[in-house]
Amino acid sequence: MELRQLRYFVAVADTGNISRAARKIFLTQPALSRQIKALEEEVGQCLLERHAHSVRLTPAGEVMLHEARELLRLADQAVERVKASGTGGRLRIGYAPTLAEGLMTPAVASFTRVHPRTKVELHDFSTGEMLAGLEGGKLDVVVSVAQERASRGLSWTPLVRLPWRLAVPARHRLARLAKVPATELAHEPLLAFPRREYPDYWEDLGGWLSRHGLRPRLAGEYDGGNSLLAAVAAGLGVALVGTRPAHQVPTGVRLKLLTEAPPPVCVAAGFRADRTDDKPLAVFIAELRRTAEALK
Repeated sequence: MELRQLRYFVAVADTGNISRAARKIFLTQPALSRQIKALEEEVGQCLLERHAHSVRLTPAGEVMLHEARELLRLADQAVERVKASGTGGRLRIGYAPTLAEGLMTPAVASFTRVHPRTKVELHDFSTGEMLAGLEGGKLDVVVSVAQERASRGLSWTPLVRLPWRLAVPARHRLARLAKVPATELAHEPLLAFPRREYPDYWEDLGGWLSRHGLRPRLAGEYDGGNSLLAAVAAGLGVALVGTRPAHQVPTGVRLKLLTEAPPPVCVAAGFRADRTDDKPLAVFIAELRRTAEALK
């Protein structure tokens, strides 16, 4: 069995058509068919049900697809690690700036003192992009909201818990209240992060709104904390956000307590469960935990 045969098989499974797969991987259709047939002979199982214009995976093909993806991921990961070994390695970090404020800079600085030859790459990604990066092997660690229920094969190390606050314009009527009742949101245009890129945010927010029987008008979606708070400062609406340092809050915004706030947001370091023996990764997570403890 050869890795190229596995790549060809995955291409056919992904497209559902041998002709399209052949064009995608720059092979002729007969050559691709021969490679798939050779793979079936190697494993002694029929992997595809062939129809006039499509193919369908057999039960054995379903198993092979899962195993092939994992083998190819491990092979690609091995190549990346060998390449990195000649330059001291690298650590690819995905993070959400609004959540990782105060954590990243000290942790990265401490890590590079211990591993000066390791190249650190920082990527500002949404939650969805970070999870895809971890699962696809393109990221080594992320600092995000813990996703224990929504992600498989990943481990999460809790760092800090951020209470929720209601962000309102400084001159808004709600800015004068010590605590804002949840029912007040029914009368306000709501600003939020995009649902697709921040499913964890919407799970917490949507559940909280439902429990209070609230259906506020969604007035805008913003792809980052800075742009979201800038919209609040401009008077475009109010927003539910995690607590953040004072210097991150625009002068035109007030963060108000809620009488019945959602549970605090758990910010955590996420990584693949099969990377627990990676020493540089373990050092960086330890630095994140040490930094988080200092912030409490």
